[in-house]
Amino acid sequence: MTARSEAQGGLPAFDIWSSAETLGNAIAKGETSSAEVTRAFLDRISQLDWKLHAYASTFAEDALLAARHLDQERADRRIKGVLHGVPIAIKDLFDYAGHATHAGSRALTDRDPTISAHAVRRLEDAGMIVLGKTHMVEFGFGGWGTNAILGTPWNPRDITRHRVPGGSSSGSAVAVAAGLAPAALGTDTGGSVRSPACWCGVIGLKTSQGLIGRSGVVPLCPTHDTIGPLGRSVRDVALLLDALAGPDPGDTATEHAPKIDALTDIERGIDGLRFGVLQDADMARVEPEIRSLFTTALGEIEGLGGRLQPIRLPLSIDAYLDKGGDIMSAESYRHLGRYLDEGAASMDPAIRQRILRGRDISAADYQSLLEERRLAEAAFIEAFEGFDALLVPGSHRWPPPVEDVNEDEPPNIFGRFVNFLDLASLTVPIGSGAGGLPAGMQIVVRRFDDARALRIGRAFERARGGLVGPSDGL
Repeated sequence: MTARSEAQGGLPAFDIWSSAETLGNAIAKGETSSAEVTRAFLDRISQLDWKLHAYASTFAEDALLAARHLDQERADRRIKGVLHGVPIAIKDLFDYAGHATHAGSRALTDRDPTISAHAVRRLEDAGMIVLGKTHMVEFGFGGWGTNAILGTPWNPRDITRHRVPGGSSSGSAVAVAAGLAPAALGTDTGGSVRSPACWCGVIGLKTSQGLIGRSGVVPLCPTHDTIGPLGRSVRDVALLLDALAGPDPGDTATEHAPKIDALTDIERGIDGLRFGVLQDADMARVEPEIRSLFTTALGEIEGLGGRLQPIRLPLSIDAYLDKGGDIMSAESYRHLGRYLDEGAASMDPAIRQRILRGRDISAADYQSLLEERRLAEAAFIEAFEGFDALLVPGSHRWPPPVEDVNEDEPPNIFGRFVNFLDLASLTVPIGSGAGGLPAGMQIVVRRFDDARALRIGRAFERARGGLVGPSDGL
């Protein structure tokens, strides 16, 4: 799909499915303007979002005003970088000055920020324009992408049947996959960037905790909470990481984080890198067609010069799921417990129950969980010695129709262990099944090795032909 300037004589048409980097370059060359690009995305949102339900709110007037201001800055040669004038969507977990934060819940009614979240300010400092806030799982506590109170976004990879998009950054992934934004901002506490990226067929990065400041973001589980970008190319995600990373006075986790340069080595390739691959016991629940696509992807990694070797995780996938879930419940009750009574009537019972579990976890049990996590991290790092990355499926299953969701089942068994072990992970598409639904692959790396994950993902993406394709029928 292309859009054309309304100005007399007009600017050349641009492709709304372009990467954020390509749009930024087109604006820089005068092939289009920030105002024109922003207007095109706002028009597309108004045309399609009645069905897709990606956005909780849009800020058309503010966005167009910012776009015109950025165009004037460019004319005055005050250029902020490659992303100058490029729009982005943000999850409704981030404060945005002048607009209430609801975190996907009707129970959260007391958060009216006058200052935007640190991450949002970093994006604006890079010249990006906030189109609006995206829908999400209530309080971010769920991986299916469902929201029984405010509505579940529609996975755009199947426009004939309402399938879950993955969560909790559901609307952010839908916005990128449906061409309602060139990029989006999400959070990941147990797979909340990676699962929707996988199920919507886009790129998503669970960053190392400490790289991106979390002040101004509604907390769920600070031990696991991270911020991550979603995009249609690995280079876009790397550009966003570079823009977002840096010290945040409001987040002590950023105090000792190293400076990350995500782009310097991104085109270097992967020849000679060593990759761990899970053994059959950990892969038993992966649906056959996904496993076949994943096996093909592993072969492509080998073809690019990567060396594959089996690795045994010190604990089972289920152990990581259970222990990580207990920490999430304990900390969510600490930060969100007051809403259980104040807004009980307006909360999804499934979300309420997940938070309520934390009330019964004693201080002693919580401290034991943190010690078990520390020991599990050490055991994994020892087992991971000599490896550059661990490759696992983006999810073990396909996104089901909304009516078939069982909220008591884990939507993605390969999500939570990354947060529990304090790792980073990039999810990239690896193809589609017979029904046209996408599958993905996670590239899991040590904490602060995010640039390596992006380098690997970029080599794979380049071999596959580049940019993520548009959703059929949109």
